[in-house]
Amino acid sequence: MALDPGSLRANWNYPTSIRFGIGRISELADACAALGMRRPLLVTDPGLAALPMVRDAIVANITAGLPTGIFSDIRANPIGKNVEDGVAAYRAGNHDGVIAFGGGSGLDAGKAIAFMAGQERPIWDFEDIGDNYKRAKLEGIAPVVAVPTTAGTGSEVGRASVITDEDAHVKKIIFHPRMLPGIAIADPGLTVGLPNWITAATGMDALAHNLEAYCGAGFHPMAEGIALEGIRIIKQWLPVAVRDGSDLMARAQMMAAASMGAAAFQKALGAIHALSHPLGAVYDLHHGLLNAVVMPYVMAFNRSAIEEKMTRLAGYLELEDRSYQGVFDWIIELRKEIGIPHTLADIGVDARHIDRLAAMAAIDPSAAGNPIPIGAEELKGMFIDAIEGKV
Repeated sequence: MALDPGSLRANWNYPTSIRFGIGRISELADACAALGMRRPLLVTDPGLAALPMVRDAIVANITAGLPTGIFSDIRANPIGKNVEDGVAAYRAGNHDGVIAFGGGSGLDAGKAIAFMAGQERPIWDFEDIGDNYKRAKLEGIAPVVAVPTTAGTGSEVGRASVITDEDAHVKKIIFHPRMLPGIAIADPGLTVGLPNWITAATGMDALAHNLEAYCGAGFHPMAEGIALEGIRIIKQWLPVAVRDGSDLMARAQMMAAASMGAAAFQKALGAIHALSHPLGAVYDLHHGLLNAVVMPYVMAFNRSAIEEKMTRLAGYLELEDRSYQGVFDWIIELRKEIGIPHTLADIGVDARHIDRLAAMAAIDPSAAGNPIPIGAEELKGMFIDAIEGKV
């Protein structure tokens, strides 16, 4: 189908300064100082807070003359109360910047705390709908250094945080351009030692970001190019990282692919994320795992719209079957190889909440980027297929 040149119109942005490489966590104090921080607050999850990597980072900052506080009262799927408590800790400690340290929960919570530190409205007033972000008071937004410890979300290069509204049991995307971290320190050494299942789930999260960016609605050839290479890197290195968590080359490649996916998905996400967000809010399951489980069912639904792109992708990946089916079969085999369950039923999801989940998915901002327009009925069908294993 011929494109109308008049349709090739979009606004493009690319992300932050990234210090990438093994051992670069040693530059944390310098990065904080470069953003004007004198008394940062390190935000992370409770599990990481007890590990040497966090203690060592805080001690190194103190030694460099940057007294650093810590806040770790956040859930695996951060809720609004976690952000409120973090803002209270930020203000009580007279902090002047945030180190967002961890996987998706630490990064998203840290960015949200830095953003909300200067706001008077409730966080839900900044949900990514229309021009809500223009309500923000700019002068109070704190600078952020982001330090990812997983290779999945790519939140270190993103301008949004996913926070659960605990009263409504809905995940909401909180957005502002200045939520983009000023500096990201991407040190693959911090991901060594992650359990295999987390490596697999976060790696599939990175694949979902790259895949949906490549397939999604909209015109953004730069994002598509990044996504294409991100998928190739994941194909080569995710099985290695899961098989041998001490392989630093695999860890480094996957950390790069995760940042690439998040840079690329400014073009679009789609039904994979529209399905996984309400599932995460209602069942409190790992976001990357949910993306991995629902992925083939969304691909099957979108086949008519993505077949040509999948043929190009199959060629780039040098698959034996250079077609949509070749890519689909590769993803099914990858999931088996790294231990991803095949159905939602396998991880405890049944049809009890199906209508509610479909309604929530239909209004998720990610739904708008799907290559085929979708509403509650289409999403309900995908939920049922993913529960029953119909592809």
